Amino acid sequence: MTAETLNVKGMSCGHCVQAVEGSVGGLRGVSNVKVHLDQGKVDVEYDKEVTSHEDIVEAIDDQGYDVEE
Repeated sequence: MTAETLNVKGMSCGHCVQAVEGSVGGLRGVSNVKVHLDQGKVDVEYDKEVTSHEDIVEAIDDQGYDVEE
């Protein structure tokens, strides 16, 4: 498993948390996702043989939030 913490801009409420956790958590290979709204961070654990960092960033982007790289 690979663990990453992403800096995500634009999250401000409970709906944001549900949108990000739902979209990233729905990706194949993701075992855990946790949004830290007060810090603007998202912790993700995933199998990089099944999904990629780019897939996770795209899932977050698709929800309307920006990942700082």
